[in-house]
Amino acid sequence: MDPGTNVLDLSQLRRSCSSCALSELCLPAGIGNDDLERLDTAVRDKRTLDRGGMLYRDGDPFEALYVVRSGSLKTFVLDDSGDVQILGFHLPGEIIGFDALASNQHVSQAEALERSSICELPYARLQQVTSEVPALHRQLMRVISREVIEEHRHLVMMGRQQAQEQLAIFLKSLADRYQRLQRDSTALTLSMSRYDIANYLGLVVETVSRLFSRLEEMGVLEVNRKSVRICRPDLLAELCRSSGVPASKRRDAG
Repeated sequence: MDPGTNVLDLSQLRRSCSSCALSELCLPAGIGNDDLERLDTAVRDKRTLDRGGMLYRDGDPFEALYVVRSGSLKTFVLDDSGDVQILGFHLPGEIIGFDALASNQHVSQAEALERSSICELPYARLQQVTSEVPALHRQLMRVISREVIEEHRHLVMMGRQQAQEQLAIFLKSLADRYQRLQRDSTALTLSMSRYDIANYLGLVVETVSRLFSRLEEMGVLEVNRKSVRICRPDLLAELCRSSGVPASKRRDAG
């Protein structure tokens, strides 16, 4: 046997999907070693973005999809007057870049909210791999479907008349995504600013700050700058379903 055949390629191992902590989120269950090797050939080395760094801009040609490996990003569009509308916030294990699929160029922008690591999936190579690995193709379709569902939730959230309900839904959604990452879903770190949250929800920043204070007074949250502890997940869930005071409070008042 050639002694060189067993030499471990450390650079390959560091970027290998099989050694990535996010593999259970990104990959279909039961994917075999041969299929993992095919996928590894499609993944470019990790990219690191500092806070405020741009992953892509409006008008950039479509070349790849991107997996958030660590950190977080926001996607947004600019209108003709230069005003920002935030479309979403993206956590580890989530894929971004789907906005360019239709026109072969990006129609939004992606910016790092903190120092973040990105896996780049060149789309031409990804198409080839998914044609060879049907389970991976189905997983990609599930991810795209999840993105569509998140967009629908955002539209529904924007249509809520009660600002308190909007913020509650946003925090509950973030907690659910933390749980999917096997993080403590009651201890959130808001990498986005209050302004970003307000923009995303279609509110003014003063309203968001006031709502955080109100939820603290109600005993739902404890807020320390960017750290938010959900003290009463049951009350938060209840606020997501009603546009007023939680039913328990209404019963007490009655």
